[in-house]
Formats: sequence, structure tokens, C-alpha cells
Amino acid sequence: MQPPLIDPFARAITYLRVSVTDRCDFRCTYCMAEHMQFLPKADLLTLEELERLCGAFVDLGVRKLRITGGEPLVRRNILSFFQAMSARLGAGLDELTVTTNGSQLARFAQPLADLGVRRINVSLDTLNPDKFAAITRWGRLPQVLDGIRAARDAGLRVKINTVALKGFNEDELFSLLDWCAGEGHDLTFIEVMPMGEMGEEMRLDQYWALSDLRARLDQRLTLTPLAERTGGPARYVRVEETGQKIGFITPLTHNFCESCNRVRVTCTGELFMCLGQEDRADLRAPLRASDDDDALRQTIRAAIARKPKGHDFDYTRGVAGQMSRHMSHTGG
Repeated sequence: MQPPLIDPFARAITYLRVSVTDRCDFRCTYCMAEHMQFLPKADLLTLEELERLCGAFVDLGVRKLRITGGEPLVRRNILSFFQAMSARLGAGLDELTVTTNGSQLARFAQPLADLGVRRINVSLDTLNPDKFAAITRWGRLPQVLDGIRAARDAGLRVKINTVALKGFNEDELFSLLDWCAGEGHDLTFIEVMPMGEMGEEMRLDQYWALSDLRARLDQRLTLTPLAERTGGPARYVRVEETGQKIGFITPLTHNFCESCNRVRVTCTGELFMCLGQEDRADLRAPLRASDDDDALRQTIRAAIARKPKGHDFDYTRGVAGQMSRHMSHTGG
């Protein structure tokens, strides 16, 4: 047994988010440029390397593993990786889950459920087909809705993640809520984060504070705060009128750093101890230097010892922040 991972602020690191690819079949305007320069495939960790890396984290006390991208389900042979990780369920790992844009769910939902995935997050910012095509650039709403239905039919619990975008989906606030209530999905709103060189003016124009969004909800609905946490950054309320659960991820208006239990690994093996900081550790080098995982575990421990207290996201200065890397590279 390895001693658990504890950061300098006595927070146990039990949640790992792993990007398995920087590629995606959408080009969402707040996530990446339309003409992205993706990484050379030789730079990406192989699925076998990703399996070893995740296994090392589980050995060090990680209990929840979330697979992200890019769009993780476009990675070739990705089910072989899920199969390897599912073997860890009940043997150190409590939960294996996915964040997806939903485009590939129609064919992957049942296999994922068969491999022990019990719930997934699907990114969906609008129910308007034309607006969906505009925000994703390449996406088609019917394909995603078909995928969500396939996930529900496979027995997966679906949580919808909606990025709050000023002037874009403000008018759909209650229609999104009603749709999720009718379909049996939980819903989490996310503030747009200052990541990627998208232009400061665009970022500031997109930013819709969730304090304002929640105030609009309060005018029409009865919201009861919940103590429930799912291992991530969201704070939850229950809508008394419908019984549904709504989450709020507020990195700008109310950061969630004091309870941070997670780190992120990119598809190239970079470990980011904080989404909103640039410090990172190279895990690919020790992974490829030896078949023994001792050096890899030592590198992970040394990185966790540098985990900061919190992030630097800030719109109050009238700028979009300093994170030049795209969200698709970091993995959510």
C-alpha cells in the first residue's frame, strides 16, 4: 500500500481527470479555435501508457477517474482503455466516468455501461438546432440528443453541463431546466473560464456570472441548498417545484478551491495541479524511461507537493485571464 496523496494544504487528492485526446469533432467557440493545430500523434500517450499512469494514481489513493478530451470517444480503440480501467473498479477505484459532447454516445453508451460506467456528463449549451450549430461550429443537435437517449436507455445517469454564455443562452434558462426535468437529467451551469487564446474581448463578452443566473432562478423557483458533493467543484440545490437537482460551478464569482481534491493529466502526460495555474509536471518522461513505476510515483508526489491553494481566474480586472492553453488540451 502506498501512502495517500496529500497536498500542502492537507487536501487529499482522490479525483483524477485524464484527457485521452486533444482532438474533437466539434469546435465550440469558448473551447477551441475553429482551425485548431492538434498535437502530433507521437506526442500523445498510448492507451497502454494511459492505463499505467492511471493505475499509478489509483495505487496512490485516487478513487474517482473521469475521462475527458477533446472528445474522448473519438480516440481510436478507446474501449480497450475503459476495459482496462474497469478492472480497477472495486479494487481501489470507486468510480469511472466520462465527460463527452454526446456525438458518439449512440454507439458507445451501452458498451460503456457494460464496462461499469454508471453516470456521464454531457456538454449541451442550447436546445436550439441553429444556435447549437453556431456554438459548436461543426455539431448537429439531433445527433447529440440521440446519444443522450441512448445513454438513458443503457441505464446511464446523465448530467447535462451547460456553459452560461451571455447573450447566447440567457433566454433558454428555463427551457433547459424544463427539458432536463422532463427527461430526468440533472443540470449543472458552468461559468465560462478564461482559457485559450480566444481574444479578451470575446471572453469578456461571453461571461455570464452565475450569481446573476441564480438570481433569475430565485425569482421563479424555490431553491434549497444541498450539502451533497460528488467529488467535483459544483455546489447543488434542489428545485422544490420539480425535485430536480441543479449544480453551479463558479470559478469566477465564488471559487471552489478550498475543497479541491483533483488534478488533471493531459493526453501528453502533463500533470496540472490546478486548472487555473500554469505549473505542471512531466509524467511522460518517467513513464517512458522505465517499466518500473517508482520514478513515476515519485514525480507525482513531488508535483502534488507543489499544488497551489487556488487558481488565478479573474475577470474583475477587465481582462480574460492568463491561461493561454485551450481547455481541450488540459482536459476539462
